[in-house]
Amino acid sequence: MKFFVDTADVKDIRELNDLGLLDGVTTNPSLILKSGGKIAEVTKEICDIVKGPVSAEVTATEYSEMMQQAKALAKIADNVCIKVPLTLDGLKACKTIRTEMNRLVNVTLCFSANQALLAAKAGASFISPFVGRIDDIGIDGMELIQEIRQIYDNYDFQTEILVASVRTVNHVKQAALIGADVVTAPPATLKALVNHPLTDKGLAAFLADWAKTGQKIG
Repeated sequence: MKFFVDTADVKDIRELNDLGLLDGVTTNPSLILKSGGKIAEVTKEICDIVKGPVSAEVTATEYSEMMQQAKALAKIADNVCIKVPLTLDGLKACKTIRTEMNRLVNVTLCFSANQALLAAKAGASFISPFVGRIDDIGIDGMELIQEIRQIYDNYDFQTEILVASVRTVNHVKQAALIGADVVTAPPATLKALVNHPLTDKGLAAFLADWAKTGQKIG
């Protein structure tokens, strides 16, 4: 499974990238707003840090304007992945970006298996189902991941399932068990994956015993 971080905070991205576990970054207009920077400058800085795909989202809703924005975003860096919404215009843009620009495309705001099927047909590099937002309306978001996995496997679609709107470490575990290709999560959630009380307890015991030996290493 690939780990993407869902943020535009350069400090957090740099810290996670230094751990050697980061495969990419996802951003959106809300995260750009939160960063306080300009989209081109923030995206460029992120792309300089991370070698993997960095999703940068168009804000237009009409096909022609989406394509103009996609071309502008593509100029920022070679590893920019163009992010488009799951609308008919977004799917049309996805197809064009993939075939004519030969760029990665992340189709976002997916909430149904039918939508995911359309994105795969349009040649999407990634499909981003929002599991947390589905949970918010009383439906199990992970069931959607299972459905998409089965459909993609049925027809050997190469579109990667990028589990988004991740709220908990359990979302990450469930996505991995189902066989999702990528999970994108906030920095705090990714860091929390390492936590376990028995690890902390065991380490404390080892250190206490080591101190009693009076020895040093090196």
